[in-house]
Amino acid sequence: MSMFRPDQPVAPSAPAAGAAALVAPAAQAALLDDPQEWSAFGRPRDASGTAPADPAACTWDSQVVLEGMHCAACALTIEDALRSVPGVRQADVSAATRRARVVWDPAQVRPSQWIEAVQKAGYRAMPAMDAFAREQRQKESRRALWRWLVAGFCMMQVMMYAWPAYVAQPGDLTPEMERLLRWASWVITLPMVVFSCGPFFASALRDVRQRRVSMDLPVALGMAITFVVSTAGTFDPTGIFGREVYYDSLTMFVFFLLTGRWLELRLRDRTAGALEAMMNRLPDSVERRTAMGDYERVATRRLAVGDTIRVLPGEAFPADGRILRGNTHADESLLTGESTPVARGEGSAVTAGSYNLQAPVEVRVEGLGAQTRFAHIVALMESASLQKPRLAQLADRIARPFLVAVLVAAVLAAVYWWPSDPGHALMVAVAVLIVTCPCALSLATPVAMLTAAGTLARHGVLVRNLQGLEALAQVDTVVFDKTGTLTRDGMALRAVHPAGGWDGAQALALAAVLAGHSMHPASRAVAASAAADAGHAAHAARWLVADLREEAGFGLVATVQDRQAAGALPRQFRLGSAAHAGVPVHGAGLGLQVVLSEQGADSAVSEVARFDLVEDLRAEAPGVVASLQQAGMAVQLLSGDRQQAVQRVAAQAGIGVAAGECTPQDKLAALRALQAQGHCVAMVGDGLNDGPVLAGAHVSFAFGRAVPLAQSRADFVVLADNLALVPQTALLARRTLRVVRQNLWWAAGYNALCVPLAVAGWMPAWLAGLGMALSSLLVVLNAARLARGLPAVPQGGPAEPAPGIQAMTISKTTLETA
Repeated sequence: MSMFRPDQPVAPSAPAAGAAALVAPAAQAALLDDPQEWSAFGRPRDASGTAPADPAACTWDSQVVLEGMHCAACALTIEDALRSVPGVRQADVSAATRRARVVWDPAQVRPSQWIEAVQKAGYRAMPAMDAFAREQRQKESRRALWRWLVAGFCMMQVMMYAWPAYVAQPGDLTPEMERLLRWASWVITLPMVVFSCGPFFASALRDVRQRRVSMDLPVALGMAITFVVSTAGTFDPTGIFGREVYYDSLTMFVFFLLTGRWLELRLRDRTAGALEAMMNRLPDSVERRTAMGDYERVATRRLAVGDTIRVLPGEAFPADGRILRGNTHADESLLTGESTPVARGEGSAVTAGSYNLQAPVEVRVEGLGAQTRFAHIVALMESASLQKPRLAQLADRIARPFLVAVLVAAVLAAVYWWPSDPGHALMVAVAVLIVTCPCALSLATPVAMLTAAGTLARHGVLVRNLQGLEALAQVDTVVFDKTGTLTRDGMALRAVHPAGGWDGAQALALAAVLAGHSMHPASRAVAASAAADAGHAAHAARWLVADLREEAGFGLVATVQDRQAAGALPRQFRLGSAAHAGVPVHGAGLGLQVVLSEQGADSAVSEVARFDLVEDLRAEAPGVVASLQQAGMAVQLLSGDRQQAVQRVAAQAGIGVAAGECTPQDKLAALRALQAQGHCVAMVGDGLNDGPVLAGAHVSFAFGRAVPLAQSRADFVVLADNLALVPQTALLARRTLRVVRQNLWWAAGYNALCVPLAVAGWMPAWLAGLGMALSSLLVVLNAARLARGLPAVPQGGPAEPAPGIQAMTISKTTLETA
């Protein structure tokens, strides 16, 4: 945590967080309990987009990184410890990411208290956005590498001393030489047991003290029994354990186990570590302009709205804001899934979490913390990373009983073999303890799910609910909304129909002059189409708008002066619906029609021109529909728009079943009817007015960048403006479920095959260790295949062009910018 005062500058290399870990425990607790520091590793649970006036007056949702845990049983232990603290309302721990989410009430408990509960359980918790946490994980990785190297060196040396016993014929080795080789092996094995095996013994001792069972307990028992039996044989060659020593098996087992865990750690950090990289995307500190006009470096979370900051090339923007000075390119792949840099000049908006790629820029801060889009994205990813799919919950529930069964099986195996050979009996028990460790079973589901979620996030799809991946793999029907989903939430001018005495270009220019004063999508479409005409400027210069008003929901009324007609009186024009323009409705076809009319001095209305507008179908929509149908999914369209417009869009997209003029309740009723027929339904909507139907579907997509992420009811939020991500996500979900099933079958088959071999005494400890390490590694490697990318789908062709006039599209982004 930071020890900076609000106005205290910091060195550029100093972390904005992490200082708490370098101070005394009492000072660290004081920092953790400071309400001003809580936003560094959490957010208000009931945040409405603004920082609370009193941080202690609302419930907080905090994230911590955990050290010392290795399995599902550890996760359950930490959850129990956190939930036992008064004031902690919810605790979720993920064994795959080694993170915890804690919902707590400041009126009853402080962070130092529930962090202390984790420490009493034998683990260590650090704020998830703490820079020191990253440093600690790097140190842990280096220590794991050193333990693996020491184990490998000791294994090679012990194998060299054990080799003569394997190849010697009777009488080749004298008793003195055999004892010398045993003593040499013992000396070489001792540092490996102390250093390389230290974490296993520490974890097992913690479990014994807490009277619980985790996956490290049987492994540590196996190591201890093997070393004790071999040590007894070394010190007393004539005793009951003096027939044989097992240093070679012990060193090989430890080496294989550490190899598997180290590779698993690397692969897990690479695949499921996207969340940490996302959370730590913001800089720890930033240059802020002072009242004197110079710049000082301050902690990022000390910024306030209205501050002016300088962002250097290669740095991430720490807050939402607007560029005051400078021009650059920004990497906004976090928001869009597209890695192509976008130009950002003076007056352009920049987003927290995007990278400045080219030149220094000065930015005025407009949004901080929970107000930023970056915070919404991180909140979604945090929530998904700590969720437990149904199959993972099942694995967690059976983890502890399974470990108890392993201990019982090992004892029974030792009892069975003891009369014939006590040393061999203990080694059989060791093999059973090692080979049955359910690491692969506990990793099978969460690693695959998190890898898939990370892959989707890199391509612009955020997974709000990991259960959604499992449900999406079973979907057989996909229902689309129209506006903003299959279409681009904008309109295109398709044709101009001038009345007698009017030229099409002149009529369009006049309509554009009026439409330029309105933000309605139809007006913007008319204005943009006219602007694309090379002669528009000359035509538009003819008209001077003297008075204009907009009647919401109907159209525009304006008084216009014709500059080319000397002495002509001002004329009144209307632009909008046929009813607003005062003309009959006809020739509208299947699209929307805007009418321009003139009202004479005698109140007589004469039509000037009609403009046919159509919604702009996404170019990829036909290919998306075709790919879903090829994958065996039926596609339907439900929209609140007019039936004719819905049928036109459905025909263009290749959708056979479409219904228009549907209220949200109608959509929900249609959805429930499909579900009643036994269909598994996915709903794809814009997330703005489809809340009930998105929540009612088996799985749902909120499509469009304008979706309020924190309030979305969807399982998937599509940030990138590409409809093809929907079938790609569905295909990846199917592939993910196949990988999960493969992992579960492998874990179950491995135990079913190896346990009988170990009980029968046909599997030495080193082979059991190799099997255990390979089983976990295979599960992680199989899940890593999901990180290769999204399945390809056809993109389809362009939407049909407007005859005679180039279609111009006004997107929601353009409207917001304007």
